[in-house]
Amino acid sequence: MIKAGIVGGTGYTGVELLRILAGHPAVKLTAITSRSDVGQKVSDMFPSLRRQVDLQFITPEDGALEQCDVVFFATPNGVAMQHAAALLAAGVKVIDLAADFRIADVAEWEKWYGMRHAAPELVAEAVYGLPEINREDIRQARVIANPGCYPTAVQLGFLPLVEAGVIALDHLVADAKSGVSGAGRKAALANLYSEVTDSFKAYGVGGHRHLPEIRQGLSRMAGGGDVGLTFVPHLAPMVRGIHATLYARLTRELNEAELQAIFGSRFAGETFVDVLPPGSHPETRSVRASNMCRIAVHRPQGGDTVVVLSVIDNLVKGAAGQAVQNMNILFGEEESLGLASLLPVSP
Repeated sequence: MIKAGIVGGTGYTGVELLRILAGHPAVKLTAITSRSDVGQKVSDMFPSLRRQVDLQFITPEDGALEQCDVVFFATPNGVAMQHAAALLAAGVKVIDLAADFRIADVAEWEKWYGMRHAAPELVAEAVYGLPEINREDIRQARVIANPGCYPTAVQLGFLPLVEAGVIALDHLVADAKSGVSGAGRKAALANLYSEVTDSFKAYGVGGHRHLPEIRQGLSRMAGGGDVGLTFVPHLAPMVRGIHATLYARLTRELNEAELQAIFGSRFAGETFVDVLPPGSHPETRSVRASNMCRIAVHRPQGGDTVVVLSVIDNLVKGAAGQAVQNMNILFGEEESLGLASLLPVSP
């Protein structure tokens, strides 16, 4: 059994990790930390986990994490980088669901996240945990940087086109919408029900923290070099889900059947990417509470613009589910173990 611990298990990604790992046949949950909730039973905070998780919150310093095989950090940015080295020295694998190890250029990371990086030496070692691209590197990793939610939906949507070299990379557009759970489980006026419901807005238009992460990923897909990307996130009046509408200009004449074939070929055999039939329009509810990414590709009016629609659950494939997918690969388990049973919830 894989002995797993979670640092920061009181947020939305933390409780998603608990939900998934509690039903994972190869995992034993051994520790979960929260400084402000020490001694409280997990099931008291999250009644949905009654009779599933029999743990109490502990402090990170009590030593239990060093006895784990893997530790997940479901914490704010800047926390994992403070503790990863000590865990690695104890032989523990680290999977960070925040952004501490995602961006290879440390100076770029510090610019976007507004703090000094505490473990730049680990950034070079960390493997970016998008399995559909880095599966083999993940198998050998000690530190996995779990991708952000927007970057997951956007990169998977653009991936086949970039790898095939059939689109111009100087002006890509990602128009993405997220449910309010993407903002985290914290008290904030902008996230109140009465503020969000019956409304819809863009934010971070001048620059969002996920922009450099997405650009880095697209550049790597393309073999290096600059990528021109306009990324505009939106807040949608729903709890879960991301819908990314992606635009690119074709550099060669391709009909819709050929575009469909590019996507079908690239994702053939991928358990958690579903390429929909021609003419499809995926909905966020079709992936709710699952680890699935559903994708459709269009060529409107037969022009030179290709439009990709990519939907995920931001808390699962965009966070906790993908982290477990990475864990499965890391420990030689079947990649879908503990995840294939997470069927989408509808309505």
